[in-house]
Amino acid sequence: MSFEPAAYDATPVEFTALGLDRRLQQALSDRGFVTTTPIQSAVFPGLMDGIDLVACAQTGTGKTLAFLLPIMHKLISAPQEGASNGSAPKPRVLILAPTRELAVQIEDEFQGLAYHTNLSSIAVYGGVDAGPQERALRSAADIVVATPGRLIDHMGTSAANFDGLEVLVLDEADRMLDMGFWPSVRRIVASLPAHRQTLLFSATMSEEVAHSVQQIMRAPKIIRVGRVEGLASTIEHVSRLVPGSEKAAWLKGFLQRTAGTSLVFVRTKRGADKLARRLGADGIRCAALHADRTQSQRSAAVEGFKSGRYTALIATDIAARGIDIDGIARVVNYEVPPSVDTYVHRVGRTGRAESVGTAVTLVAPEELPALRMIEKSLRVSFAVV
Repeated sequence: MSFEPAAYDATPVEFTALGLDRRLQQALSDRGFVTTTPIQSAVFPGLMDGIDLVACAQTGTGKTLAFLLPIMHKLISAPQEGASNGSAPKPRVLILAPTRELAVQIEDEFQGLAYHTNLSSIAVYGGVDAGPQERALRSAADIVVATPGRLIDHMGTSAANFDGLEVLVLDEADRMLDMGFWPSVRRIVASLPAHRQTLLFSATMSEEVAHSVQQIMRAPKIIRVGRVEGLASTIEHVSRLVPGSEKAAWLKGFLQRTAGTSLVFVRTKRGADKLARRLGADGIRCAALHADRTQSQRSAAVEGFKSGRYTALIATDIAARGIDIDGIARVVNYEVPPSVDTYVHRVGRTGRAESVGTAVTLVAPEELPALRMIEKSLRVSFAVV
């Protein structure tokens, strides 16, 4: 199943050339943003024209700003219908994200851009008390950023009213499908106004994703920028043959002799805790990140990693999805990833925004066939360290 390609120009331009509201321009200036990335240039015209759009680009290319800026400009330029005659305000935009970390990061990005405006937002996700979120939903923020599971919970009450919804954004839709959220997404979409703009942003576009999204979009057009399903050219891929029993010791030495931050992926939650405890006992400043950690623990781990308090973050795939941190020096696969897509998504955490990064994969002898499959599928050769 294929989409109709959209005509677009991905040439970077200065934000001042986009005709954005002056308050958004001021926020961009405050944060030092001067020039668009290719995906931002490519999607802006179609999004402003109100078409349903599928945008595919590698992680770290500025997709969040690509949809937030034009959406916020439209909200400012066209006040909600009925707002002037005393009708109760309702959310105008719903953004669905696969993880609470990504939902929080999207809302943080919004808050920075909205600083000089009257636009409002709330983030709705699990792992925290639902009461404040329900009260915030009743206050009808302009934009709601939510994970599917928690939003389903709120939709069972009268708090979540999307009768006035104008735009639906599905961010990282490929991962929502991989993580089994698509039934919840379809249930949410079925309750939304049929007349709306639907936008989908993704790093990959499999046949399964394409089939799923066409069921909820109207004549969508697709934009592909860069090597969407490949690997960024800014990443160096290396491997090390290490028996499983010796991986922790090798990793400790590696982290001690290398500078910069390391995002270490492990297969299980128990494995993440065990490895973090061992590395911590050896003097490595690290934290574990997985789905069984509380929201406050997860937030503390991510913020500590961002600030440099931790030089290593030991994470499972689901927990780390949505981490958007510039400057991660390297990704370490403690075990060979279970699939090519998993490898692509993991290593996409480094080498972002034209910076250079390294992907290190520790390979036990029995894992060699899986590594060879990744090499063959992605046409990449792993240097040996």
